[in-house]
Amino acid sequence: MSETSAPLHDALAWLAALGEESRLRLYALLAEGELAVSELVTILGQSQPRVSRHLKLLLEAGLVERRREGAWAFFHAPEKGAAAALGRAVLARLDAGDSVLAADRGRLAEARAARAERAQKYFAEHAPVWDETRRLHAPEAEVEAAILSAALDKAPPVKRLLDIGCGAGRMLELLAPRAEGAVGVDLSAAMLGVARARVEQAGLRNIQLRQGDIYALPVERGSVDLAVVHQVLHYLDNPARALREAALTLAPGGRLIVVDFAPHHCEMLREKHEHRRLGFAAEEVDDYLRQAGLEPCLHRDLAPGDAAGDDKLTVSLWLARDPRAALH
Repeated sequence: MSETSAPLHDALAWLAALGEESRLRLYALLAEGELAVSELVTILGQSQPRVSRHLKLLLEAGLVERRREGAWAFFHAPEKGAAAALGRAVLARLDAGDSVLAADRGRLAEARAARAERAQKYFAEHAPVWDETRRLHAPEAEVEAAILSAALDKAPPVKRLLDIGCGAGRMLELLAPRAEGAVGVDLSAAMLGVARARVEQAGLRNIQLRQGDIYALPVERGSVDLAVVHQVLHYLDNPARALREAALTLAPGGRLIVVDFAPHHCEMLREKHEHRRLGFAAEEVDDYLRQAGLEPCLHRDLAPGDAAGDDKLTVSLWLARDPRAALH
């Protein structure tokens, strides 16, 4: 039996789970990305108990997966397996212009826009002290040394560098002097303003700054030797999609460095600083990288120092490579 085939009783269970309007609407939304119960309640305009009951049935059928983080729970439709294949086939047969589904997509867009607006407001308010805030949660000197090692040790020269979610521009300041040219992309105009002032002060003339969406990078496909995603994934509702987009920018043999927090329980970061995710397990990001067509080749955990205070966070670093290098 192939990965996309299934026994009759399983197929009947999946079809039964999808054969109700609210559950099909939920499934269509979760196929678009990870969402919390509160977001689904707002989009569907239904009570939380009712939405939770429908989610429970989809979970039991294996059509939806749940990920818990502290007091929050997030749901998404898996991309692999026979249940996912059947679910995608059902969605593909739906009328894209259906008024109910179109209204759901509109409210989903509003929910995402509100989330992005909150994050951008935070960035705008905190841009001048972003580096100071970051230093409270990680030993920056050690992290930056690890990034430089991953970027430069036994590696070819970097012709084109891409900093995805460049924020205040520290990674550009660190890595651009080692590259022929660099591009920094961020959604926040305020953060790009901070980055622009920073690179100008550093006298760096090989950097372009572009405002753009991390899910649709304004960068030519297959053009980047080294891409960096530094402390960005925890803000996203779909980290796997962001890494797939990053992988598309890589030239054959190009490399991707991902830096983020290991799993933690600091709810304050979500409540006050708009973190969607409380860290990532090593195997989770490795799986994202493989799904993006990359080969993970390095993982390091950098433990917090004694001066980190109560919010002690471990920083994780991943390095992956585009496998097409073997063809050249």
